[in-house]
Amino acid sequence: MYKFLVRPLLFLLDAETAHHFSFRSIKWLSRLGFSSLFRKMFVIDGPGLERKVFGLHFKNPIGLAAGFDKDAKLYNELSDFGFGFIEIGTLTPKPQAGNPKKRLFRLKEDEAIINRMGFNNEGVFDAVERLKKEHRVLIGGNIGKNKVTSNEDAIKDYLICFDALFEYVDYFVVNVSSPNTPGLRELQEKKPLTALLKKLKRENKKYAKRLQAKEKPILLKIAPDLTDEQLLDIVDIVKATQVDGIIATNTTIARKDLKSHLTLVEEQGGLSGKPLCDRSTEVIRFLAKHSDGAFSIIGVGGIHSPEDALKKLKAGADLVQLYTGFIYEGPSLVKKINKAILENR
Repeated sequence: MYKFLVRPLLFLLDAETAHHFSFRSIKWLSRLGFSSLFRKMFVIDGPGLERKVFGLHFKNPIGLAAGFDKDAKLYNELSDFGFGFIEIGTLTPKPQAGNPKKRLFRLKEDEAIINRMGFNNEGVFDAVERLKKEHRVLIGGNIGKNKVTSNEDAIKDYLICFDALFEYVDYFVVNVSSPNTPGLRELQEKKPLTALLKKLKRENKKYAKRLQAKEKPILLKIAPDLTDEQLLDIVDIVKATQVDGIIATNTTIARKDLKSHLTLVEEQGGLSGKPLCDRSTEVIRFLAKHSDGAFSIIGVGGIHSPEDALKKLKAGADLVQLYTGFIYEGPSLVKKINKAILENR
């Protein structure tokens, strides 16, 4: 139904307009009592799907990647589509509008999306107010820095977000890999990244002790455009700082073998979707080979079918996330992947 009726109608709209329309529709339908119907249609439970990763219990290994529910407005409703976890954000300390529109583009022939959103969000403190309500699903908090904050002061922004969210999310993701905030990817370099992760680890211990709670898992989200040498540096940093995992990968700035019209291909921003699938799996395989079991991996990038998800899990991912595949394939993709996992145990 989604691919033959809903998607063609949504794709008549501008991509960002369609996103907001979908958000309002999901919220409206949930308020009308459709949540139980959605759960009946899309949710699969069972011990064969459960995972324990970085100390958390996941009902299933399929998550919704950051960027879809930036401001934590719909995480409970989105869980009705069968996700085992929802990642909100990227959140910054101050609200920011992001980059000028138009900034979201569908590459239909490639089943891909280019975005240059620029961390548009209503600010971490606004999100916290919504996160105070009951969660029906595990929540990850993806954090970043404001565009006006220099890289020299970036740690302050990440700490503000970390402190604000600590009591309300189940794990953290440090986003230093978006291509849409000027200079952000420079924070992936060894010296600034080590300093940032060490500071967050110290803050984690301090908050856990003060609140008499467990430390929250911290993960690092990396770009797919890193060389093997840079990936080895990332592995060394993650091991040395003892953060809990890596999310591989964010969107790519590469434009290789695309079928869409050149005017679309040349749009600035990060590319997601099918063209990213193989590269993100390669990065997962490389990280798993060199991890020595020291950290967990969440695989994301180009998952449009159960086979894509299984390849990432076999390559070494402990969990996987969807975004662009969810838009192109619809909510039934989550159920299909979970069924495939059960059938391939």
